Amino acid sequence: MAEAPEKQRIAFVGQPNCGKSTLFNHLVGYKANTSNLPGTTVEYLRSDAWVAGHRLELVDLPGTYSLIPMDEAEAQTRNYLVSEQIDAVLNVVDASLLSRSLELTLQLLELDVPVVLCLNMMDEARRKGITIDTGALSERLGIPVVEAVAIRGTGVQEAVSAAVRTASTPAPRSPVSYGTDVENAVSGLASYLGSQSSRRLVIQLLEDDEADDPVLSTLDPERTRDAVRTARCSLESARGRPTDQILSSERHAAAMDLFESVAVVGPPIQSARDRVDRVLMHRTFGLLAMAVILYGLFFAVFKVGTAVEGPLLAGFNRMTAWLGTVLPADSLGLAAVEGLVQGIGGALGIVLPYLVPFLLGLALLEDIGYLPRAGYLADGLMHRIGLHGKSIIPLILGYGCSVPAVMATRILESRRDRFITALLSIMIPCVARTTIIYGLVGYFVGPHLAFLLYIINIVVIALIGKWMTRLMPSITPGLILEIPSYKVPSLRVMAAKMWLRIRGFLKYAMPILVLGSIVMSLLEALDVSRYLNLAVSPVTWALGLPLAVGVPLVFGIFRKELSLVMLITALGTSQVATLLSTGQMFVYALFTLFYVPCIATLTVLRRELGMKQTALIVAATTGIAMAVGLLARAIWALL
Repeated sequence: MAEAPEKQRIAFVGQPNCGKSTLFNHLVGYKANTSNLPGTTVEYLRSDAWVAGHRLELVDLPGTYSLIPMDEAEAQTRNYLVSEQIDAVLNVVDASLLSRSLELTLQLLELDVPVVLCLNMMDEARRKGITIDTGALSERLGIPVVEAVAIRGTGVQEAVSAAVRTASTPAPRSPVSYGTDVENAVSGLASYLGSQSSRRLVIQLLEDDEADDPVLSTLDPERTRDAVRTARCSLESARGRPTDQILSSERHAAAMDLFESVAVVGPPIQSARDRVDRVLMHRTFGLLAMAVILYGLFFAVFKVGTAVEGPLLAGFNRMTAWLGTVLPADSLGLAAVEGLVQGIGGALGIVLPYLVPFLLGLALLEDIGYLPRAGYLADGLMHRIGLHGKSIIPLILGYGCSVPAVMATRILESRRDRFITALLSIMIPCVARTTIIYGLVGYFVGPHLAFLLYIINIVVIALIGKWMTRLMPSITPGLILEIPSYKVPSLRVMAAKMWLRIRGFLKYAMPILVLGSIVMSLLEALDVSRYLNLAVSPVTWALGLPLAVGVPLVFGIFRKELSLVMLITALGTSQVATLLSTGQMFVYALFTLFYVPCIATLTVLRRELGMKQTALIVAATTGIAMAVGLLARAIWALL
């Protein structure tokens, strides 16, 4: 039996929003959630693939602007590159931003690993009037250069095949040279460290970047510090600036020189997209347009969901009634089967009718390129609250799921900003809470009151954020956010992205919903739920809610959709409006928007922030939910 070929490891490295994850998905199937927001990939993704008869392990690393990390996501990329065994690096760059992107390329060339440069978004470069001589660029850098348009799948196979060839037969290359005084400092320190040291290690030491290399362990630490100090002093006295700034300037100058020698910039091609952007990015009309776009998404999802929910629920109600005629009344068997049917009915009849169109609409806004524009427009709000502009990115991701939203706080440099942003992002209505807004308030009360829940949510988050930043004052730097070009969305990519998220719901959430419904039905049959409801009665009594809704609120901590699915089981009918008033449904939905996040989110919070800060967030969200719920109940009573 023939042995399987040895697996080669190819690392995908690039700046945020360069299309790296899109290229990765074309090769391995849709496994990564991609969007036009930086920080989408905050943990590296790994998958096996066969390309041109070669068995590969492809690794998609978080986007980084530099190998000198400024946040935890960038640190993860740098640490992986310097500590893991890699056969080749596929450096994906946005060809329309080539001059800036080449700075990272120059750093990668300092590593002792084969590199292939993939010029992605070549169509956008041409639209901007940029013509690139890839042959000249390849000759100047001494590495293969491949053109691609990853969103269409053009050049993807060629780029990875070039990485495979380069890994198999790496060609010797000379690093790009910097100024004479810089090269003298580099060679002087390299001669002390010995022939085993890499150029990257030498530059790391000069930049005062944290370095962990086996070479350093063989040298005397004190003498090494003296040698590094001497090299730095020599360079700083010659240039009059810190060495990290000197090296950054040299890298920038080298990248600009490369760009000017291989590229020609002509007049850009003006299109309707530019005229649209003048409106959508306007500081006044852009905000109005954003409100219209978001309301349009909300209303479209509501219309589709309500059209599908009614017939589906009616079918499951008929099935439940039929079961009551064929199984012994008041038996545990009947209770378990009814719970099973109601759980499946809740997942398929309530959650999916809203989840599918919402995810489709979200994927459409992502792939068109609108979400970064919404983030840019909301940047001013972040600064008024007292947070870094990049905090808007986890908040936008929170509308999809709280888990990646919390993980995306890694892009923030300050631990204070990460804590406050994590607290705010988990109060954003994720898709699970969205189904409660649509399936309860939207379906039984109306779309305008359901939309009001989003408005209240934004106001409360802004007030809490303002209060927290005053409690923990800090200087907040401005936001530098790439605004990508508008793109015609790929239906295949949108469908794959939507399926990725729905598959996660079917695989992880639906079993919990069905099991929770069965448990709830059995608790009702055994009369155990009465005691659990009594334990939660201080909360439900204060909020003016029936005693029976206590258990659904508790189980909602496992999955937020359970708060709605088990509510139907607890009340014994899908016609919730016959037992709950409009005010009660509104207060119930409002409370679920803010109270304790789900178990998955709590797990990520504990990993990212630690047990103490997670406990503070749980206490804070519970208190906020109670305060908002009580205020809503009081206002509703007055009205």
